[in-house]
Amino acid sequence: MSKVLIIYSSLSGNTEKMAKAVQEGAVKAGATVIMKKAPEATAQDVIDADAVIMGTPNFSSYMSGMMKDFFDRNLFGIRGKCDGKPYATFGSYGGGGLAAVESLNKIIDGLGLKKAFESVGAQREPSTEALSECKALGGKMALL
Repeated sequence: MSKVLIIYSSLSGNTEKMAKAVQEGAVKAGATVIMKKAPEATAQDVIDADAVIMGTPNFSSYMSGMMKDFFDRNLFGIRGKCDGKPYATFGSYGGGGLAAVESLNKIIDGLGLKKAFESVGAQREPSTEALSECKALGGKMALL
């Protein structure tokens, strides 16, 4: 059974809805899921997981401050200890598209993790289709 870690940040609740859908998909596929808001997550959480999924809202075409804080606190604790570990990302946005998710991808790639699947995005409140994509992402990550 795989252990999937979901780290996310959400202010409006839109990204949190997506995180819960990712969690649902991973659990349904048989994974043990640890879900944490960014301020609560640690480098050890990432190291202990078999797969990592991160989500953020878009703030001025960048990840949320809480996600940035996660990396600031844990960058050196993760680097070199998770090379090749699969990851995926998701996020919500107003009109800015997936720029914030791309900023996540750049940092995570730099830490040595390997992107497993395309990112999932939702404009404002996630649609039924976006939530289904999140569930599918969780399920696919659980099977790695």
